[in-house]
Amino acid sequence: MSKIDPELKKKLLKESKTPFKSLRRLLWIAFTGSAFLGLFIMVSKIASGNEIQQNNILIQLGTCVIFPLLLFLDRNKED
Repeated sequence: MSKIDPELKKKLLKESKTPFKSLRRLLWIAFTGSAFLGLFIMVSKIASGNEIQQNNILIQLGTCVIFPLLLFLDRNKED
């Protein structure tokens, strides 16, 4: 018989299936915030009359889509 508490065993098995999940989610949140902050800064520069290259705004919009999507896909499936 195993001497490990069943709750602890369940938690360890879950962690072994998805290692570093909390670190990944923290990174997705930080990258998402950074992407939206960058987009806000670009939009404010455009509003003030500065010209922004189209490639830069497309990259920023892409990151504003990709990082929240990764955060959504990394959620708990059983919750």
